[in-house]
Amino acid sequence: MKRIYIATAVTCSVILALLIVGFRMLNLSGERESLKVGFVYDNDESTSYTYNFSLAKDALEKKYGERVAIETCSNVLDDEIEEPLRALAEDGCDIIFFSGYSELVRQLAPDYPNVQFCQTSYKDMYNQEVPANYHTFKGEAYQGRYISGIVAGLKLKQMIEEGTITEDEAVVGFVAAFPTTELISGYTAFLLGVRSQVPQAVMRVVYTETWSSYAQEKKATERLIDEGCVIITQHTDTIAPAVACEEASAEKEVYFISYNNSMSEVAPCTSIVTARICWEPYVLGAADAMFKNKSIESTVNGNVRGTDSFAGFEKGWMEMLDLNLQIAAPGTQEAIDAAIAKFKQVKRGKVDFVFKGDYVGVNYNNPSDTIDLKAGYVENENTSYPKFGYILKDIIIIEE
Repeated sequence: MKRIYIATAVTCSVILALLIVGFRMLNLSGERESLKVGFVYDNDESTSYTYNFSLAKDALEKKYGERVAIETCSNVLDDEIEEPLRALAEDGCDIIFFSGYSELVRQLAPDYPNVQFCQTSYKDMYNQEVPANYHTFKGEAYQGRYISGIVAGLKLKQMIEEGTITEDEAVVGFVAAFPTTELISGYTAFLLGVRSQVPQAVMRVVYTETWSSYAQEKKATERLIDEGCVIITQHTDTIAPAVACEEASAEKEVYFISYNNSMSEVAPCTSIVTARICWEPYVLGAADAMFKNKSIESTVNGNVRGTDSFAGFEKGWMEMLDLNLQIAAPGTQEAIDAAIAKFKQVKRGKVDFVFKGDYVGVNYNNPSDTIDLKAGYVENENTSYPKFGYILKDIIIIEE
């Protein structure tokens, strides 16, 4: 019996030794044991955009636990990005994610060839020369904007049918930071979603000329409400538009559509639904690539052009959240589900159903440049950054 025990013990020891050697060989052939990750935010988590982006950091920590060491820098202005980026790179970060819009990231990347710099898309990078360790990424926001518009349109239709407003009063409002193609694309998609339900609807837009100003955003929202807008959404960073709608609802019927972060807590009586870009698929995919010593673009589940990645509902890069069934029009959830399914069926590079119809747009920066949408327009065809920059005649009013 003792010989059997000895033989068994020897066999187990041999197997254990082989397993250890095998794991070490696997590690030598690919897998990292740990990863140091930097996150740089242009604001802090009290703002909607940064909070939404920080969810990807939380997901990274949850998935990898102690295998990842994370350093975070908040409230970093675009023109002040160089110092914190260099500090993170020189402190041993293997990969750095930046949520702001700065050319300095691309310029700095060649100085640290062993560090991967991943920046949220801020301009069209298609066919541009970029460092091999510089990457851009973004969810196809126009899809969520369009579905938000459908939700708003269904509510407008309900209000018209109930006699709360007339067809001529079907006016929505948009609080926008700047007149960039990213924002123009987003609010155009939103209005076209609204008009898919209420064809006579129009939209008023107020620019705040800043990404994050509670006072200016609230003032802009109050102005839109005073001008007759009954549903409002935003592409700015604070909760002010939601708060303004909630306060105004005590005297008039007005509703709010959220972006990036749910406003159901600050505007429980007026916030109908939220559209958000999901940054998690890219951040987790990029980290997985680093652990496996593979290229980011070969691992991320998205549409890739060079070192630029993007996707929509079809790959989980966009999401609709917190539909408020207490105030949403009947059939809204079914309409959301149908629109998401339709987006998932659209083949990449084909004209989809959003930027299409009997509309003429005028280039915001060049009035002599116009576009006829009868043939349709493909957004995010070859780049993560939205490129539609035309103001639709007669139905979009830009406030001075």
